[in-house]
Amino acid sequence: MTLSAARFRTALVLGLLSLTLFAGCASTNNPRDPLEPLNRAVYQFNDALDKVVMKPVATVYREVLPDFARTGVTNFFNNLYDILTALNSLLQGKIADAASDVGRIAVNTTLGLAGLIDFATEVGLEKHKEDFGQTLGRWGIGDGPYLQVPFFGPSSFRDVLGAYVDFRVDPIRWIWRDHMATRNSLWGLYFVNLRASLLDSTKILEEAALDPYEFQRDAYLQRRRNLVYDGNPPPQKEEDELPELKTKPRTELDEPGKPSGAAFGAQQDLAAEAAPAEGRAPAARPAI
Repeated sequence: MTLSAARFRTALVLGLLSLTLFAGCASTNNPRDPLEPLNRAVYQFNDALDKVVMKPVATVYREVLPDFARTGVTNFFNNLYDILTALNSLLQGKIADAASDVGRIAVNTTLGLAGLIDFATEVGLEKHKEDFGQTLGRWGIGDGPYLQVPFFGPSSFRDVLGAYVDFRVDPIRWIWRDHMATRNSLWGLYFVNLRASLLDSTKILEEAALDPYEFQRDAYLQRRRNLVYDGNPPPQKEEDELPELKTKPRTELDEPGKPSGAAFGAQQDLAAEAAPAEGRAPAARPAI
């Protein structure tokens, strides 16, 4: 283990312990969000960062790059992260899905010119979305307290651990492990392209949500539960049920809304998280 890796792991453990201790001081009436005061502060930081950096960069990116080019970039990253989906499908015992995922990678990497064209969907190989946080959920591990992670947005104790594991096996990290500049440039392009694809979705959230923080939190928890159970979650106890997503009355939707608070690393799930309320299809996963 390198010195930098050891320091990172130590910092991660200390950070989680600090959050756990802080929970007793910052607890609220919401058992799913015992760190709400801290989470709201991080949410405001992420929102400010998004306004100052990511949203302007993503706006310019979308204006400069034509639609077909952005679609090619999205397909390229989707093809890479199908590797993680295949691994997690296998860990969850979904053998048929894992075989389909491997087939997608083979078809899109060859016929699709390194994934720039999504031929696999055209030939009937369905796109799945699996990550290690979902795998832990399938293994019976609860999501734990809700977390707003600096730079990356909504998560939970379980999903933070899952995201760390996914990061350790991130295809970009391994394929370009000896080319730091290329690797970091690809990660940067991934997040900018992701944020650009969600500009319209975050505008809807800004205009519709009564409390953008609560909306994002409740939508995230609903979305993750649906993903863990493949859209068919078991009944919950009454005290564990998630609240309905709170939006403004239709007559207020033309008035200026509050900031969305969406961080660039969480934008991918943000549009998908609103899907239960608005009928959107799920998007692909981010890796941190």
